Amino acid sequence: MKMNVERILATKCSSVVVVRPDDSIREALALLARHNIGALVVVDETNHPMGILSERDIVRGAVRNEAIFDQRVDSLMTQEVIITSPTDDARLVARTMTEKRFRHLPVVDNGDLVGIISIMDVVRTQRDQYEGQVESLQTRLSTV
Repeated sequence: MKMNVERILATKCSSVVVVRPDDSIREALALLARHNIGALVVVDETNHPMGILSERDIVRGAVRNEAIFDQRVDSLMTQEVIITSPTDDARLVARTMTEKRFRHLPVVDNGDLVGIISIMDVVRTQRDQYEGQVESLQTRLSTV
């Protein structure tokens, strides 16, 4: 069975934690900590993704400027965000995430932000799929 992004989203909480570009880094850090997540989707007033802010972005910013907490999110966010759609093949998405070295990917369907997946979500879903296939094969072999 082909695994797509929609299948990965089905295993997760459906809400996406977002931040606005004019919010402070302090506010963004509070959201990351409160929700125990590694990245926030930065959205405009129409909830359209315009960036992503990760823990890595903040750490790298802190190295350059210790007074980072009052800076705006848009001063540190990654602006060139790659997005995916629910119908995209999860293996291709995993390859893109690995090759481009990022851990979080917003999911957009018909222009609407519908989720975010992490590389861990992809790996976990693939593992579960493989475990199911192994169990199925073991069952078949035991009946032969």
